[in-house]
Amino acid sequence: MGIFGKSKIDERFSDSDRSRRTVRSRIKSRIIHNNGTGNINLEDAMNQVSLEPEKYTPEVVSDADKEVSVTCSGCNEEIPITLMRRNLYVCPKCGKHLKISAKRRMRNIVDPGTFRRLKCSVPFVNPLDYPEYDEKISQLKDKTGLDEGVLSGVGEIEGEKAVIAVMGSEFLMGSMGIAVGEMITNSFEVADKLKLPLIIFTASGGARMQEGILSLMQMAKTSAAAKKFSEHGGLYISCLTHPTTGGVSASFATLADITLAEPGALIGFAGPRVIEQTIGQKLPEGFQRAEYLETHGFIDQIVDRKDMREVLAHILRLHDKKRRSK
Repeated sequence: MGIFGKSKIDERFSDSDRSRRTVRSRIKSRIIHNNGTGNINLEDAMNQVSLEPEKYTPEVVSDADKEVSVTCSGCNEEIPITLMRRNLYVCPKCGKHLKISAKRRMRNIVDPGTFRRLKCSVPFVNPLDYPEYDEKISQLKDKTGLDEGVLSGVGEIEGEKAVIAVMGSEFLMGSMGIAVGEMITNSFEVADKLKLPLIIFTASGGARMQEGILSLMQMAKTSAAAKKFSEHGGLYISCLTHPTTGGVSASFATLADITLAEPGALIGFAGPRVIEQTIGQKLPEGFQRAEYLETHGFIDQIVDRKDMREVLAHILRLHDKKRRSK
C-alpha cells in the first residue's frame, strides 16, 4: 500500500505518542467540515480581527547596512541594499522584481498603523509523519515571524478598507498545506461577513508535499470559498507575484474578479522545463511569464511594484463608489 493508502494513514495515526482519534478529528474539523462554505457568522468574523493594529516602526538605516549590497538575479549587478529598499527591491538597473517577504510586502501596501491580523490559529499536524517536518516548521516560525506561509488581516490602502492576505515564499516556498488552506479560506469568509473586498498576493510553489493528499484537498476548499464569496457579491482581487505555480495557480489564485501581476512573474501549473520534456516541443519565448499571459487574456493588468498600492486603492474606490450608489 502506498504512502497515501488508508491502511498506511491509519498505521501512522495510531502512534503511541498521539491519539489516532484526536489527530483525525483535528484534521476533519479544520479541513473538511469548514470546507469554504461560509459557516462563520458576523460575530465570529469580527472576533477574528485583532483589536490592536500591528506596530509600525519606520525602517532605520544602520551603518552596517551602508556596506551591504544585493546581487540582482536579472542583470547580476551589485546594488546597495539601501537603494534596493528605497526602490522596493526592484533593480534600478534592469527593473527585475526581486522576491520580498510577506511582512515587507504588507508594509509596502497597507497604510501605516491600520493592519490588524486575523486570529486564525490552525493546530500543526504532520499526518504522514514526514521526517523532520515538525522541526522545519518550528524553525521557519522563528526565522520569519510568520505562523505559516500566509499573513492575513484587515487593513487600509489609501483609506480604503479591505481584507488582505499575502503569501510568503520565505516560508517553505509559500507552499499550501492544511494551515495555509484554512487561512486563505478564513480570509474569504471574514471578508464575506464583514462585506469587505479581498486582496490576495500569491507567491507559491504549489501544494505542500509533506502533507500529501491533504494539501491537494486545499485546492477544492479554497476554490469553494472563492465561489461562495463571488456568489455573495464580494470583490476579489488576485495579485500574482513570482512565482505562482502548482496547486495555488490551479485554484484560488486564478479565480479572482480582477487579476493583476508583477512584471516577469512566473505563473503556471507545471514548470516550462517539465512541459517541454512531456510534450517534446520547445515552448514559445516568455511562456508562462506575466507578459505572455497578459497578451493571451489570462491577466487583466501587469503592475509595477511601485504602482501596486495606487492601482489597488483606485480599484477599491471605484468598487466602494458603485456599492454606495446602489
